[in-house]
Amino acid sequence: MSIRIRVAVLAVTGLLVAGCTSPGAATDTPRTTPSADGATSPDSSSALPAALTSQRPDWKTCAAPEGGEKPGADWRCATVKVPLDHEKPSGETIPIALIRKEARSKADRIGSLLFNFGGPGASGVDILPRAAAEYGGLNRRYDLVGFDPRGVGGSAAVVCQDDEEIAEAEARWDPSPDTVAEEAAYMQDGTAFGAGCARRSGKVIAHTTTSNTARDLDLIRHVLGDAKLHYFGISYGTQLGGTYAHLFPKNVGRTVLDAVVDPTADAEGQARNQALGFQRALDNYLKSRGEDPKAGTERIAHLLERLDSRPLPVGERYLTEGLAVTGIVVTLYSKASWPMLTSALQQAEKGSGAELLQLADYYNDRDESGHYSTQSHSQRAISCADSSERGTVERALALLPEFRKLSPVFGPLLAWDTAGWCANWPVKGEVADMDVSAPGAGPILVVGTTGDPATPYEGAERMAKELGKGVGVLVTNKGEGHGAYGTASCVTKTIDAYLLDGKVPAYGKTCS
Repeated sequence: MSIRIRVAVLAVTGLLVAGCTSPGAATDTPRTTPSADGATSPDSSSALPAALTSQRPDWKTCAAPEGGEKPGADWRCATVKVPLDHEKPSGETIPIALIRKEARSKADRIGSLLFNFGGPGASGVDILPRAAAEYGGLNRRYDLVGFDPRGVGGSAAVVCQDDEEIAEAEARWDPSPDTVAEEAAYMQDGTAFGAGCARRSGKVIAHTTTSNTARDLDLIRHVLGDAKLHYFGISYGTQLGGTYAHLFPKNVGRTVLDAVVDPTADAEGQARNQALGFQRALDNYLKSRGEDPKAGTERIAHLLERLDSRPLPVGERYLTEGLAVTGIVVTLYSKASWPMLTSALQQAEKGSGAELLQLADYYNDRDESGHYSTQSHSQRAISCADSSERGTVERALALLPEFRKLSPVFGPLLAWDTAGWCANWPVKGEVADMDVSAPGAGPILVVGTTGDPATPYEGAERMAKELGKGVGVLVTNKGEGHGAYGTASCVTKTIDAYLLDGKVPAYGKTCS
């Protein structure tokens, strides 16, 4: 079982993931139509049949999502049809699931504010109602709208393996193969996962690119009746937001990108960034306990080495090296989780792997009955559709010395991840190039946190630059964790002032 360190908001969902790969949107040239203000504006609806552009969502009482709670009475759900293949706009369609909570003040309503919480693979229909209290101030003037991107949840979800197959792969997954046989097994698991996706969801996986989801977003905007897309993207959602801005710059409304994916990095570069980011967060955690970061890292690396050869029994299961490093990863997304890491490591060093295994299950969306969600299926399908890169054992071995130096704990996992993640993927991916240049777009807030483990701060600096002068507006949060809104009051106030009142902060504003 391969795993990509997920990029998302721990405080909201537990761990939503990110496969940080690139959409290749630069190859697309959208058509243009006059916008509501008379300007020439790229608009996906111009190329779509009237049966799609004339849709009006039929908002109804929401059902409970799989494994989740039914949203409150003030939420309504609907679906919108989009082309399965945007190059064949009159062909087969798939549903996109939506959820909405209407603005409290009709007189001051700005429009819809669409959210993407990351992953890729996070269900906005599931997450937004649970996170809504955090965005309550925005709900005064905006309809809060969540959606499941194509290939996710209620939007033609990708399914690749059943629970038994996932559990078996998880139990044997070795993130640091040491022999030729272990290397072959690692790659075979990646190949088997892709084959399962082709068998169960072959029609969909060829079209789960971020650029296609951006086109879906523009149709959703049109169907909701908004002249501009007001958007809040977190983690992978920043990649989607940057792609949308590139494809439809004139349709960009008030947009926030928080916990930002580096648009200049390919899949290998993203893995390198995460090795740096998670090691930085681990160092900060160790310093907070008065422990020397180098010595603490060596201690944890030695624990993982012991688990590689002697997994710890936990009931009928085992804490393996792979599950242990997964459990460590999940606690680094938020400083509030650091005490859990302390306890779990202490217990593992004493011979009990229960706490680290529980944390790994939380990350892997495994419930007490052994059922797994399909979020990791969606994540890999989107990531591999977004990239033409296909790793090899030889390249992973070449990266290992560098990645081990960057992080003895996370480096081996991430070096091998470049090989196994899309191993022998059954469909061709888009060009591994993420163009987010958006000339003509309005100002976009780009928020980076200096201690962010999954999307290191440098990615925000690069996103702001790549969006273009006068478009990307960098806001720096000096702090820890993945995502700043709702946890850093200065950032929250800055974003609220922008989204609610249109107040654009000075470039480079810093919050402590």
